Amino acid sequence: MPLLRYILSVLLFQSMLCAATDKHKIAYLVSDISIPFWEIMAKGIQKEAARYGCSVEIYSANNIQKNELQNTIKAIASKVDGLIISPINSSSATTILKLAHKANTPVVIADIGSDSGEYISYISSDNFQGAYAIGKVLSAKMQTLGWDKNGSVGIIAIPQKRSNGKERTAGFVKAMQEARIKGAGIKQQVTFSKEETYRFAKELIDSNKDLKALWLQGSDKYEGALEAIRESGKEILLVCFDAEPIFLDLIPQGTIVGAAMQQPYLMGQKALELLHSHFSKQTLPKEIKLDVLAISKENIETMLPTIKRNVLGIEAR
Repeated sequence: MPLLRYILSVLLFQSMLCAATDKHKIAYLVSDISIPFWEIMAKGIQKEAARYGCSVEIYSANNIQKNELQNTIKAIASKVDGLIISPINSSSATTILKLAHKANTPVVIADIGSDSGEYISYISSDNFQGAYAIGKVLSAKMQTLGWDKNGSVGIIAIPQKRSNGKERTAGFVKAMQEARIKGAGIKQQVTFSKEETYRFAKELIDSNKDLKALWLQGSDKYEGALEAIRESGKEILLVCFDAEPIFLDLIPQGTIVGAAMQQPYLMGQKALELLHSHFSKQTLPKEIKLDVLAISKENIETMLPTIKRNVLGIEAR
C-alpha cells in the first residue's frame, strides 16, 4: 500500500504539473526581430517555453506602429494564454496593454516600459546603472589619454520617448558630469539604419572640433559610427550599449573601448518564467531589473562565459 500511495502521489503531481505548464500558448510581440538584441531575447523565451511545454508565436512589427497594433489584435484573437511584449516605445505599450486587459490576457513587459496600463510584471535591464558604468569606463580612458579636460562626447541615442532611452542618457550624462567631460550633443535614432548612424556620427564629428568620443546607445549599427570615425581621420573613441558577437574581438583589439551589455537571453528566459509562475498562481514581483555588464578590455576575458550565454545566447554544449 505505501508503494501504491507513492505511485499515485507521483502521478497526481505529474498531472498537476502538466496542467500548470502544458498547452499554454504564448505570443511574443516585438518591435523588430531583425535587431539582434530582440532575436536573442526571443531565443531565450523559446528555450524556457520548451522547458515548460509552452508554445510561442513571434510577431514582429518591423518598428511600424500600425503593424504592432495589427499583431496585437491578431495574437489576442488567436486565444493566447499570455503575452510577452517588447513594444516599439512606452507610448505604444499603453495601447497593447489596454487591448490585452480588455481580453483578460496577462502581459509580461520585457525591457521597454509603458507609460500606463495593467500588466503582471515588468522585467528590464538597469539601464541607468549600465549607462553610468560604461560612462565611467569611457571617462577613465579619456583621462588616461589626457582628453578629459578639452575633449567632448557625442551621443547617438535610441528614442528618448522610451523609458529605457531616458535612463541610458541620464546614467551616462551623470558619469560625464562627474568626470567634468563636456557633452557634444545628442542625435536620436529614427530608422535605426547603418546610414542614419553614419550620418549622425559624421554630423557630431563635423560640428564639434573637440569631439573625442561617441556613445552609441545600441550595437548593431556600430559599423556606421566606425566608418564616420575612419573618414574623419581623427582619433575618436567609441563605446556602445548592447553587444554583437564581433565585439568579442573588437574590444580586446581596442577598436571599441567597451560596451554596456544587457542580458537579453536571460531576460527572455525570465520573462517566460514569470508567465509560467502566473499560470501556476504564484505571486509575482511587479518589477525586476537585471544588471547591465560594463565590458572593456580589462574584464572581457573573465566575463566571457556570462557574455556568451546571457548576452549573445550561445549555450554551452
